[in-house]
Amino acid sequence: MDITGGVPSSYHLSDNLPYVHKVGKPPRQKLCTEIAATLKETFFHDDPLRPFKDQTKSRKLVLGLQALFPILEWGREYNLSKFKGDLIAGLTIASLCIPQDIGYAKLANLPPQYGLYSSFVPPLVYAFMGSSRDIAIGPVAVVSLLLGTLLQHEIDPSNKEEYLRLAFTATFFAGITQATLGFFRLGFLIDFLSHAAIVGFMAGAAITISLQQLKGLLGIKKFTKKTDIVSVMRSVFTAAHHGGKKKRKFFWLPAIAPLISVIISTFSVYITHAEKHGVQIVNHIQKGVNPSSVNQIYFTGDYLVKGFRIGVVAGMIALTEAIAIGRTFAAMKDYQVDGNKEMVALGTMNIIGSMTSCYVATGSFSRSAVNFMAGCNTAVSNIVMSCVVLLTLEVITPLFKYTPNAILASIIISAVVGLIDIEAAILIWKIDKFDFVACMGAFCGVVFISVEIGLLIAVAISFAKILLQVTRPRTALLGKLPRTTVYRNIQQYPEAMQVPGILIVRVDSAIYFSNSNYIKERILRWLVDEEEQLTKNSQPKIQYLIVEMSPVTDIDTSGIHALEELHRSLQKRDIQLVLANPGQVVIDKLHASSFANLIGEDKIFLTVADAVLMCAPKTNEP
Repeated sequence: MDITGGVPSSYHLSDNLPYVHKVGKPPRQKLCTEIAATLKETFFHDDPLRPFKDQTKSRKLVLGLQALFPILEWGREYNLSKFKGDLIAGLTIASLCIPQDIGYAKLANLPPQYGLYSSFVPPLVYAFMGSSRDIAIGPVAVVSLLLGTLLQHEIDPSNKEEYLRLAFTATFFAGITQATLGFFRLGFLIDFLSHAAIVGFMAGAAITISLQQLKGLLGIKKFTKKTDIVSVMRSVFTAAHHGGKKKRKFFWLPAIAPLISVIISTFSVYITHAEKHGVQIVNHIQKGVNPSSVNQIYFTGDYLVKGFRIGVVAGMIALTEAIAIGRTFAAMKDYQVDGNKEMVALGTMNIIGSMTSCYVATGSFSRSAVNFMAGCNTAVSNIVMSCVVLLTLEVITPLFKYTPNAILASIIISAVVGLIDIEAAILIWKIDKFDFVACMGAFCGVVFISVEIGLLIAVAISFAKILLQVTRPRTALLGKLPRTTVYRNIQQYPEAMQVPGILIVRVDSAIYFSNSNYIKERILRWLVDEEEQLTKNSQPKIQYLIVEMSPVTDIDTSGIHALEELHRSLQKRDIQLVLANPGQVVIDKLHASSFANLIGEDKIFLTVADAVLMCAPKTNEP
């Protein structure tokens, strides 16, 4: 009785040998069906339209609005208990964001009120459109530094009006970039910046930001506009030559410490008139809510292109940081964050922000961590923070006139120190040395050259790793584990024994035009090396080469040609090519190209064990 459930057999050598099953050949799909399936997996793998199935038109409208504005969904279940948590969290992050925003605006070479503006409008927009419950929105150090560095390459910050207009233009296009990626479901593009590169870039940016604060800490008036460590330290030494992890229950201590520091230092300067004795202060902060900036955005001229270029770079970095933060805290609370919805929300808030005197805002890790530890339940904590910032803009801003720059510099340094993740760098070194090279390349590029060069290095090394893995995939020789029918890598399992007369090679990658020639040559090199060893040891020569294709997820025309060339090379050596376990996509293409007929369908097996079972008796023949 056939216990396989009627699966047809290909052949057997004798009644003593078990059946050897054919590899299943899938039915041919129509071209349109195949393209539709590929597009769905690429852009709609999460099946976003599933909730709309079998719903009435009115219900579909409601679901559509809830998808665009998640607050309409979770707002129905909102209650006083949740509001208490959000109120405490919102007040806490507001106390942290106010002094940070003033300092971050200086990193972007903008007047201090623009930092506060960017923590008023964008968080309100995000609260209605965002899907993360924990992320806190506002200016962040890395994006502020990046934006300031890129902007000052185009316009001198002393030209305040033009500089400000270019900043709004860049913010507008940062939002357009983010929203476009989300709308067209292209969020996977941000994944091309590897974790290792991000760790190195963030650490380098933290060092650079900290060095930039030496100007405020030491009261240096003439300071370099460059961001590399050599230029910064030269400014410091020149000025000197011329005389110039936390416990959750105590989360509120580091959160309110910056504000307390600002209050105490501001009061001290006010009563002692220290500004008259060389202490540099903030001076004027414009009072009032965000003015409109629609008319200040460049929609024509040379600055349009420059603003677009800067906006795309700043928008991508801001997006990468926000998505990473959102996913981190979502995993802690066991809920899902829709990456594409997040991009639309972040993009929309920056587009609106650019029209209301804001510069690029995104998720802040330090504030989000405080928001999480303070017990936030929903995005209402962002609304509470915005209300506090509004009150600050309308009432309190004149009081910040006497705030010393040194205290703002120290607040920024304390905020960015957490970006230097030494444990992550050590872990990267232990796991993957190439990843560590990417990490250190990005770090050194930011610290020793500039922020944009560091970013370019991070992206370049990330792409280089992808290209290296695609063009130089791993291959392995397989051997049989004792007392089993399992075949594994002989380097990983030294006890695995190779079968006499048979060479078994596994290809650990799809076979495309970019790697097909390498795979063919690598297999032949395995064969040459093995034959040299067999000749040296006076052992029987290779008669069969089995290619284990389980990891081969796909193959293209170049891959088929490479297999054909491999088959011809093996024929000249009087060696038979055998394939084991090609997947559905691969076997379909092998049949479509007639390669299966070329080598013979009886040379394609379901498993390596089946292939060896059928080939081994022949290798024993005289």
